[in-house]
Amino acid sequence: MLEFVRGDALDAKTRLRVADAVPPGFFSYPGGLTAREHQALTYARLRRAGLAAPPAPELLDDPPALCALLDRAAIADPALFHVMLLHYTLALGPILRFGADREGPREARDALETMASFGTLLMTEAGRSNSHLSPRTIARHDPGTGGFVLTTPDAEAAKFPTNTAHPQVPKTAAVYATLVHGGSERGVFVFVVPLRGENGRIPQGVRITPAPETTGLQVDYAAVRLDGLWVPREAWLRDGARIGEDGSFHDPAGGPAQRLTRSMAVAPAVWRAVVSASAAITRASAGVLLAHSTGRTTLGRLAPRRLLTDYRNQNEAVLGALASAYALTAVAGHAKSRRAAPPPATGTGGPATAWAPWSAVDRDLALLKAAATAQAHDTVSRCRTHSGAPGFAATDRLNAYRGLAHAYTSAGGDNELILFDTARAMADLDGYQPPPPPPAAGPPDGGDLASPRVWLHLARDCERRMRDRLAERVAAARARGHDPFTAWNDNLALATRTATACADRTVLEILTAAHDTGPALLRPALRLHALGWLDRRAGNLLNEGVVPPGVLDEVWALRRAVCDELTPHAAALAAAFELPTDITAAPTAFLTTPPPDPSGGPSGSPSAGDPSAGGPFGTPPA
Repeated sequence: MLEFVRGDALDAKTRLRVADAVPPGFFSYPGGLTAREHQALTYARLRRAGLAAPPAPELLDDPPALCALLDRAAIADPALFHVMLLHYTLALGPILRFGADREGPREARDALETMASFGTLLMTEAGRSNSHLSPRTIARHDPGTGGFVLTTPDAEAAKFPTNTAHPQVPKTAAVYATLVHGGSERGVFVFVVPLRGENGRIPQGVRITPAPETTGLQVDYAAVRLDGLWVPREAWLRDGARIGEDGSFHDPAGGPAQRLTRSMAVAPAVWRAVVSASAAITRASAGVLLAHSTGRTTLGRLAPRRLLTDYRNQNEAVLGALASAYALTAVAGHAKSRRAAPPPATGTGGPATAWAPWSAVDRDLALLKAAATAQAHDTVSRCRTHSGAPGFAATDRLNAYRGLAHAYTSAGGDNELILFDTARAMADLDGYQPPPPPPAAGPPDGGDLASPRVWLHLARDCERRMRDRLAERVAAARARGHDPFTAWNDNLALATRTATACADRTVLEILTAAHDTGPALLRPALRLHALGWLDRRAGNLLNEGVVPPGVLDEVWALRRAVCDELTPHAAALAAAFELPTDITAAPTAFLTTPPPDPSGGPSGSPSAGDPSAGGPFGTPPA
């Protein structure tokens, strides 16, 4: 199981460098910090991590290594994960990918690679939804200098949210702006803009308005406006586009729609990292719940002094969290090994999307991001609930993990918009092939719901039926004279469920492959996760006529059986996650142990047999 969780893409040296980059001292904060002091410490840790980790270009060329670094940051501190992700994938990533013939903004790149400045992103605009499709922040060419002038026309076009508020932390931004030249919009390009110097100085033409403090994901949020900010020619990450000496504009991408897709092409690195981090925080949350539950007695009058995990609801919550963690780990392994779809060919049609640009970049990876964050949020929330008051008040870890999962249902591409665009492609058969009709002989393996082939049979049948019905309803609305907005707006609920069914089927295909090739103990864990899927989606499956009434009774019976099979192995399942000991300690461990040393200390990653990862049910953790 340890080999499955680790995967086979990282060598021992890289794993050690990642562990050194995010040492045990990063897994907590000293008490009494103000919000700004807390944020400053986060950035100090980011600088230390960046200097200890492999060089940024190597990380960005090695998805498993970058994800390993970000996973450890997410488990240690979701805020550190967030600013680290922005720094590497959305600030340095565009410079390395789009810098023209490697000329690019050399000074900004050096500052980011040496952690002299921290990367941030200026993309979303505060006043309009779907603002990625057409940013109102404008870039105009200055023929006198060869540079560009960036302008935010009003407060509604302010870039928000950004992590730029701390007055003493140097920041360099990747700004997404619409290039206007020759009286026409030429598409969305990225410009590199220093927002704060080393001493916190803000250049003329930049206005930063700090946002109110929040505890959801503790970073220095602010809105940014650019008021006639001049930047040199090298700040334009032109990706092959150019403005000739005669003022003519040339873009090999073809047009504004294709340029938007290319400029968003850094997103797959974000999605891989978010899927992987979703698995990481789910593993950590499952470890916390196991630690809370192991050996804990109850005083209920039905059976005083019974162990908490003797109750099916708690037993299934713990094992279900462990199962979901393994399922997401399988999905993360798939995402990290999968290269992004190639950009659209020069001169081809624009993005086949209606709500957001993400699905035009890589529809499958965007959909996996939506599925992984939704699953992580659901599992982490259940771990928090089943850890009772201690899980809420004795530690902020589960609250922080839940906040991270919740934040990334919108960040990195809004999940609902990804689902809408996926559903539109499914209905139009745009780069999408529906699952074939089920065989006349009926479901495989006699319809045994514990069989992976039956999971796939049900998921594919449900997806195909939903897709056909959605296509028919939209087509009928158009035939009645409705415009595209009305035709789709009346069917968004079905569209969401249809795209979710596609995501479910994709995930189950990944899990079936892992079930067939992975270690023996992985199989019952994945069966339990699949039974949980059947329980959650029973309404859709019943509505589409894929399963008969009474199916939940069979699901519940099978779930009890697989939980009985997994219960003796709960500690082994959790130990393979290699969680640091301060994570696997129960939430109330502060009552009997000294507070952690915030300056760092000896590494605590238990081996597969370390009892600090939680003993078997009924045995208190060491």
